[in-house]
Amino acid sequence: MGERCISQECLETTGFSYTLSLINGKYKMTILYTLMEFGIVRFNEMKKYIGEISFKTLSSTLKELEADQLVNRKEYPQIPPKVEYSLTERGKSLIPILDGMCEWGDKNRLA
Repeated sequence: MGERCISQECLETTGFSYTLSLINGKYKMTILYTLMEFGIVRFNEMKKYIGEISFKTLSSTLKELEADQLVNRKEYPQIPPKVEYSLTERGKSLIPILDGMCEWGDKNRLA
């Protein structure tokens, strides 16, 4: 097997690029981490936990993650409305990546 030549390759066709297309965004990884840590989370709880995210951004980012089948949205027919979010099985398959990022941060954080 010969050496790979960058002039004959394309980043867009890699698994890395596909994964990045799903998790790239200012808050996507934060939302995925939140759901990994706490399991089932309501919208307002997540907003309060994350802090600086706007309601609109949180809502649109959750919709994107749901469309990519990483997050499950469960709505309860009651008043006031109750909506819970959790990771799908596909979303849970990202946990080793999130854990690795947590471990790296713990080991390399400046004191």
